[in-house]
Amino acid sequence: MQKVYQRKCVQCKEKFTPQNNTQVVCSVFCSIEFMKSKKASAWQKEKKVLKEKLMTKSDYLNICQKVFNTYIRTRDKDNNCISCNKKLVGKYDAGHFFSVGAYPNLRFNENNVFGQCVHCNRDKHGNVKEYDLRLQNILSTEDYNQLLNDRNKPALLGIEDVKELIAIYRVKTKELTNGKT
Repeated sequence: MQKVYQRKCVQCKEKFTPQNNTQVVCSVFCSIEFMKSKKASAWQKEKKVLKEKLMTKSDYLNICQKVFNTYIRTRDKDNNCISCNKKLVGKYDAGHFFSVGAYPNLRFNENNVFGQCVHCNRDKHGNVKEYDLRLQNILSTEDYNQLLNDRNKPALLGIEDVKELIAIYRVKTKELTNGKT
């Protein structure tokens, strides 16, 4: 005598007795809903691939900028504002010493970007004089001079380079949030 067993419907989660070994749903209604959800899932995956194919270098740069800024904010969360030396509390920016617009090659240079209060970054347009004074104290003379020299180099990032930077800064941020350095 063949043993009768119960199975849980993958759609409604109710127990049922299957007609054969491949039956995973209990009824026609659940079968229709299950197929709809499979199609929707397949469409989501296909849509993600299509969307990625349509992304431009500018789209990847924007994503990378957000990931990089998150890393800088995480790195500098316990520090003071680079410009006014006030404690960074609440919302604060990842302020660039050399601006992204004028020096795109320094956009993702960690020595060019530090935690900065919103007042200094946005209202005082970076508070550059104070930023420069504190930056010289934070960086070694060699790193500071290297930053000054690098500002005249061209930005040579391709899409693959930007994708790699996104991955790198996601990992670095994760390491900081998990307490690793």
